[in-house]
Amino acid sequence: MGSHSANPFEVVLFDLGSTLIYFDGQWPQVIQNAHSALLQSLVENGIQLEEASFLNSFRQRLEQYFEERDTEFIELTMSYILRTLLAELGFTDIRNEVIQQALAEMYAVSQAHWKAEKDAIPTLQMLQQRGYRLGLISNAADDTDVQTLVDRAGLRAYFDVILTSAAQGIRKPNPQIFYRALKHWEVAPRQAAMVGDTLGADILGAENAGIYSIWITRRADTPGNRAHMDTIRPQAVIDSLSELPDLLNRLEIGE
Repeated sequence: MGSHSANPFEVVLFDLGSTLIYFDGQWPQVIQNAHSALLQSLVENGIQLEEASFLNSFRQRLEQYFEERDTEFIELTMSYILRTLLAELGFTDIRNEVIQQALAEMYAVSQAHWKAEKDAIPTLQMLQQRGYRLGLISNAADDTDVQTLVDRAGLRAYFDVILTSAAQGIRKPNPQIFYRALKHWEVAPRQAAMVGDTLGADILGAENAGIYSIWITRRADTPGNRAHMDTIRPQAVIDSLSELPDLLNRLEIGE
């Protein structure tokens, strides 16, 4: 694919969770264990918290935050949420390392359950060989967590750009996070395609930004997606990543 003349896309952007990697655990149990690990780390660092009430407050705070971020499309970081809660409980001057360590312990619990999709690396390799430039945009409350997941899945080498909402302060579907990714290659939105599993973030976001939207449905049967089925329409649908090279081929020759 030496010449790009036939190729309508220069860039393919990907979502991370449930697109390139999948979760193989039971969320409720994993979250409970993760929160316990966070608490234990804080206590070991000398912060005297009352276990049940702290875990309860933390859970409530997260629920409130998850609701807000899905209406405002801005991203507060997990570090900010934890620091704010601790300050309200009277622990104000906590060193940054203590916060970071507690979050690392918390995320380590869920990181153990994320696995690369079998067709992720073969697909990324094929696209790279064909001359596509690849980028990753992930909605996440913690940048370090995403970077760790990318490395654990062996994906870093394929991407020129890895953006997280935690580092950028805005979330998909805000078109700005897509424009920031495209700026890296100085390409126009019409030269890019976005692949993701979430209608309300990946597909709507691509649409808002003028980017070609490809919905991957393998793990897309979620309450959020079911709610958006009638209103958000992707431009193309694939069930797995291995279908992506053929789809891009067909688009290239204008089928």
